[in-house]
Amino acid sequence: MRKVFAVLTIALMAITNAQSQQLKTPAPSPLATLKQAFGLSDITIEYSRPSAKGRVVYGDVVPFGQIWRTGANGATTITFGETTFVEGKEVAAGTYALYSIPNKDSWTIMLYKDTKLGGNVGEYKQENELIRFDVKPTQVSPKVETFSINIADQTSTTANIELVWENTRVAFGIRVEVDEKIMKNIENVMIKDTKPYYTAARYYYDNNKDLKQALEWATKATEMNPSAYWVFMLKGNIQFKMGDKKGAAETAQKVIELAKADGDDAYVKMGEKLLKDSK
Repeated sequence: MRKVFAVLTIALMAITNAQSQQLKTPAPSPLATLKQAFGLSDITIEYSRPSAKGRVVYGDVVPFGQIWRTGANGATTITFGETTFVEGKEVAAGTYALYSIPNKDSWTIMLYKDTKLGGNVGEYKQENELIRFDVKPTQVSPKVETFSINIADQTSTTANIELVWENTRVAFGIRVEVDEKIMKNIENVMIKDTKPYYTAARYYYDNNKDLKQALEWATKATEMNPSAYWVFMLKGNIQFKMGDKKGAAETAQKVIELAKADGDDAYVKMGEKLLKDSK
């Protein structure tokens, strides 16, 4: 009888465990992953998103003056794919935990080297910090119900990482220095048989490099792609930037002609604007 009872008990436990594994409910603070191309690599942020649910967040749910994991559950992590300057401080490529100390008029933000600490802030050690800095919070309206981390105000080399919850927004700046690397890459690829004329010309135009060289490359790109109106658009913009309005107008006419043939109204309008500006 004892053996029978033991077998029945084990069977019941197995059934109960199987049923519990089949039951899935929404997480109170769901995990989110934000991946953004930035510079020549990516930034990835992983965090859990708590909601206010009628509560006062800062000063209550998240106490002032105490270390916060900057989210729920485990610590928020941020991965930089290349060397990045965070509020002017150099941070090597890698993954770091993001902690913060909220206060009413100022926040302290910390990047922490030990990503295994998680939400156990009682074991937090300042000597494991990579960097820390202070930022000022700003007010937002309407109220944001669920904690959100965004990458905003992005350019090719700068952006802001913002933390938004309730009526509070905290943001800090990041930037990468990629110009030297890109210029070196352009130098290297331009000695090969297959040359990315358009990409190189685009970078020179966008970043105010040698426009004469940019025009030469853009012209070669149009010769290689005689129906590519977006390439002619770049050439016309370079000509206009160099002060060659006559040449820009002629190229704009080509853009309009090719874009109309392809049914691309957006480029037709851009060509028409360039033509108007060049007269």
